[in-house]
Amino acid sequence: MAASFRGLSRVVGVSPRLAWRRVHSEAGGHVKAEYDAVVIGAGHNGLVAAAYLQRLGVNTAVFERRHVIGGAAVTEEIIPGFKFSRASYLLSLLRPQIYTDLELKKHGLRLHLRNPHSFTPMLEEGTGSKVPRSLLLGTDMAENQKQIAQFSQKDAQAFPRYEEYMSRLVLAIDPLLDVAPVDMVAFQHDSLLQKLKALSTLKPLLKAGCILGAQLPQYYQVFTAPITKVLDQWFESEPLKATLATDAVIGAMTSPHTPGSGYVLLHHVMGGLEGIRGAWGYVQGGMGALSDAIASSATVHGASIFTEKTVAKVQVNSEGRVQGVVLQDGLEVRSKVVLSSASPQVTFLKLTPQEWLPEAFIERISQLNTQSPVTKINVAVDRLPNFLAAPNAPRGQPLPHHQCSIHLNCENTLLLHQAFEDAKGGLPSHRPMIELCIPSSLDPTLAPPGCHVISLFTQYTPYTLAGGKIWDEQERNAYTDKVFECIEAYAPGFKGSVVGRDILTPPDLERVFGLPGGGQKHVLEEG
Repeated sequence: MAASFRGLSRVVGVSPRLAWRRVHSEAGGHVKAEYDAVVIGAGHNGLVAAAYLQRLGVNTAVFERRHVIGGAAVTEEIIPGFKFSRASYLLSLLRPQIYTDLELKKHGLRLHLRNPHSFTPMLEEGTGSKVPRSLLLGTDMAENQKQIAQFSQKDAQAFPRYEEYMSRLVLAIDPLLDVAPVDMVAFQHDSLLQKLKALSTLKPLLKAGCILGAQLPQYYQVFTAPITKVLDQWFESEPLKATLATDAVIGAMTSPHTPGSGYVLLHHVMGGLEGIRGAWGYVQGGMGALSDAIASSATVHGASIFTEKTVAKVQVNSEGRVQGVVLQDGLEVRSKVVLSSASPQVTFLKLTPQEWLPEAFIERISQLNTQSPVTKINVAVDRLPNFLAAPNAPRGQPLPHHQCSIHLNCENTLLLHQAFEDAKGGLPSHRPMIELCIPSSLDPTLAPPGCHVISLFTQYTPYTLAGGKIWDEQERNAYTDKVFECIEAYAPGFKGSVVGRDILTPPDLERVFGLPGGGQKHVLEEG
C-alpha cells in the first residue's frame, strides 16, 4: 500500500502528508475546479477506486450521470413500498480484502447468507400423496447427497468428490485475482535486470500450478471445454447437471455445449462471504446498501461524490497527457489522473479524443463482445410463490427453499441449449432459463408486511430481434407474460399474486445502466 501511495503521489504532485491534510480541509458540496483524481461513474467499482484513492490522501471526485449512486448495484423503489435490487441482486464476488480495507461493516453493510442456496423444482406429475421432486442444495453435504439420491445414487456418491475437485481449482486460481499479472512486456523488451525483476510476477502462477500438480491437464479442461463435457464425466442425472450448468451460462450468450463455458462456472464458484468460500447472499436493504457503504468509506475520508453530473469528455493536452474532464453542462474539472468505471466502449470510443488512441486499439474496442441474453424482471407480489414441489407453510411464512436461487426450466441441459438456440435465431426463448430469487424472504425491510420482492434473471433474450422487430412495450410484455406462464406451471397462483413489475430487456439495461448490449460485465468471457 505504501508503494502505491508514493507512486500515485508523484503522479499528482503532492506529498502524502499534505494531501491527507487537504482532504479534510477542502471537502465540500460543490464541484471544485481541480482535484487530484477524477473517477467517471459511481458504480461500485468506481466507488471502490475512489475510496482507496482517498485513503491514500489523493483528493478525489466521482461524477455519476444518474440520480443515484451504485451503477448496477443499486436499490430502487420502482413500485411504492417495494425496494428492488434493480439490476445486480446477489453478493459474493467482491474481494475479501475490500471488505477489510474499506471497513464496510463499520459503514453499515449487513449481509444475509443463504443456506440452502439452490432449489430446482421438477415440472412433473406428483404420484398419490407425493409432490413433484425437487433438488435442494446447501452447505450440508449429507443432506445434499440425500437430495441427489432421488435422481441417482451414483451421483450422490460422486458429488463430494466433485466439490473437492472444484475447491482445489478455486484454491489455486483465487489468489491470482489479487496479484499483478505476469509482466510479459518486460520479458519481451526490457533489459536483463528488468527481466529478472519481472520473474517475481511468475511466482503466483507457479504456485497455482504446484497446487494443481499432475491434474493440471484435467483442470485445464474446465477452462476450455463445454460444461456439459465436464459434468458428464462426473454425473448422470440431468436435474443435477442442469442445476450446476446454470452457473456456467448465466449472464452469457452461451450454451452449456459451448466450448469454454466451464470457465464461467468457475467464476461463479470462486466467490465467498464472511470467510465462507462459495457463499452467496443478499445485502440488507438491497444492493444499493453495498454501494452506500463503499461511498461512506470514501466520503468519510474526504472524497466528493456528485450525482446527475455526466462526464462528456476526457481532456487531453497537446503532449497527450490527461488533464481532466468536461461535464455535460460545460464545466471543466482539472485533474492529473482520470479513472473510468464506465464501459471500455464509452470510455475509449465516446469520452476519449480519438486522435490520441492507436487505430488498432480503437478497432479492438469496437469489436468487443457485449452480447447479453438477459432480461431482468423485478416483480412485486402480495404473497410468496407456492411451488407444487414444496408447498407453502400454513401461515405463508418463508421456508428454506424461498431464500434460494430457484431454477426453473432447468430439468435438463437440453432445455438450456434449446433456449439458447431460440435466441441465436433472434427469438426470445420459448422456455427461458429462469433464476428466481426472493430477497425479502430473509430481509423483510424490502416490502410491506406479507408482501415480497422477486428478482427474475431470465435468458435467453437477444438484443436484436428477428424480422426487424424491436423491444417495444408489446414485445416486452409478451415476453414477460411468457415468463410468468412458466412460473405459473411450477407455482400455480403466481400470476394472481403480482402487484407490479419492472421489465429490463438488453436495450433497457444498456439505456438505464450504461451496459453495452445489456452485458452485466461490460465485456463477456469468450471461450
